[in-house]
Amino acid sequence: MIDFGFDKIALIGAVALVVIGPERLPRVARTVGHLIGKAQRYVSDVKAEVNRSIELEELKKMKGEFEDAARNVERSVNNEIHQTSADLDRAWNELNVDDSAASGSHSDVDLRPMPQYRHPKKNWRLKRGATPQWYKQRNGVRVKAQSGAARVARFRPPQVRG
Repeated sequence: MIDFGFDKIALIGAVALVVIGPERLPRVARTVGHLIGKAQRYVSDVKAEVNRSIELEELKKMKGEFEDAARNVERSVNNEIHQTSADLDRAWNELNVDDSAASGSHSDVDLRPMPQYRHPKKNWRLKRGATPQWYKQRNGVRVKAQSGAARVARFRPPQVRG
């Protein structure tokens, strides 16, 4: 940027005082100050926008690097899983081959699959009490929900008319 020393500013002020005159110099100086302030704000806005765009580019680059790293980790984990499952299958097959060779024939080896889990088909939302329903009905045990007003009306003593 332009480097103004004290001597250059004093020279410019003296020339402006002679050319413009002492009456209009304060108004011109105020206008020049406003224009310089606007220019500085514009330059700072441009700098901020450039910095934001640079940071955005850096963030995009960093995002791409993280995505690449995540893909590499996922790929390596999948490779390890496939390799481990292949090793387990190979070991399982070798175990079955060793067992069948030791028994002498395949008819002695039980190769049925393991039974699958079956849900017991109970309705877990229903509360199952240990007391039978007939006993509850005979002894007057409440089996249905009843509102407070209905309960009061049920147990209210009979009114005597007189």
